[in-house]
Amino acid sequence: MTATTLHGTAGSNRADFGDVGAEFRALLADCGVYDLGWRAKIALTGGDRVRWLNGMITNNIRDLAAGHGVYAFLLNPQGHILGDLYAYNRGDSLLLDTDHSQLEKMLPVFDHYIIMDDVEVVNLSDKLTALAVAGPRAKEVLKSAGLEVPVLDLLQFADLTWQGIGLTIVRGDNPAVESYELWLAPANVTSLWQALVNAPARPVGTAALDLLRIASGIPRYGQDIRERDLPQETEQQRALHFTKGCYIGQEIVERIRSRGNVHRKFTGFEGQPQLPVPGTKIQADGKEIGEITSVASLPAASGEHMVALGYIRREFAVPGKEVVADGARLKVTDLPFAEVFKP
Repeated sequence: MTATTLHGTAGSNRADFGDVGAEFRALLADCGVYDLGWRAKIALTGGDRVRWLNGMITNNIRDLAAGHGVYAFLLNPQGHILGDLYAYNRGDSLLLDTDHSQLEKMLPVFDHYIIMDDVEVVNLSDKLTALAVAGPRAKEVLKSAGLEVPVLDLLQFADLTWQGIGLTIVRGDNPAVESYELWLAPANVTSLWQALVNAPARPVGTAALDLLRIASGIPRYGQDIRERDLPQETEQQRALHFTKGCYIGQEIVERIRSRGNVHRKFTGFEGQPQLPVPGTKIQADGKEIGEITSVASLPAASGEHMVALGYIRREFAVPGKEVVADGARLKVTDLPFAEVFKP
C-alpha cells in the first residue's frame, strides 16, 4: 500500500480497500489500520471549563482525572439525546471528540449555554486528526512502527514523540477488540499511516469498521441513537453518572432511574437467510413492539452471520425470543454477538 492510494488524509471516507470481509477479519484476528478523519476534535479552555461541561453532559467531568476520558450524551431539557461524545481531561484543557456530522447541532448548543462562564470552545478539526489500529496484534504493530506503547486503561491517553512528531495515543473503549487511536496534525498522517501499513497492518475502510461496530453491539448516533430516544433506552450505561449533580436533562434521567420507567431497550437480533432493512418495524403476537436500526452480514469462522441492532419492548427482550420483522423471523440476542468473535 502506497501513499498515492490514500484518499484525503489517509482514506477517512473510503468505504473499503478492495475486500471488506478480509478487512473485517483483520480487525478480529490480526490488525487493521484506519483513518478517523471523520471525527471532530473540540478544545474547551478557561477557568470554568470543568464546572461548565459537568453541567452540560451526562457523565462526570468534575472528578475526571488528567489523562483519562469518558463517553457521554448531550441532552435537551426533555432528556432526549442531541448527540454523543468523548470528553478527555488534558490538564490545562478538555478535549471533546465526536462525529463531524454532529457539530452543526452541538456547537450552537454549547454557545447558547455559555453565558457569564469563563469557557472558550475551539474547533480543532483542521489542526488535529487521528489514525487508529485495532485487533489482537495492535500493540505489536505500534511497536513495530516505532511507537512506545505505555500500559493504558480504556480511554486513558499519553503524549508521545514519534520520529520528531508529537502525537497522543488513546486506548479505545470497545471491550470486544483491543484498539488505539493516534491523534496528530493532519500534515503528519501520511507518514504515520505508511509506517503502520508497513508494520504490517491491513488498511481498513468504513464498511469494515461499521461491521465491527455492529458485531460489538455499539449504537451509532444518527442511526441507532436518535433525538427521540432516551438515554436508558440505548443501554449505554457507560454514558451516565447518577451522583455527579445537575446537568441538562438530568431530571428526566433521574426520574427514569428512580421509577424504572423505560419501556424499550437496545438489543441484538439474529436471522437467516436475510434481514429486513433499517427502519422495519418488529412484531410479536400481532403487535408492533420495536424497530430495526442497523443490519449486517458478518463474516465469521462458522460462516456468515445475519444480524441486526434495534429497539424492542423490554418484556420481549429475552435472549432466544422469536419475533418477526417484515416476514423475516428473528431471535433476540445478547450483545456483543459472541459467535463472531470466536476464533
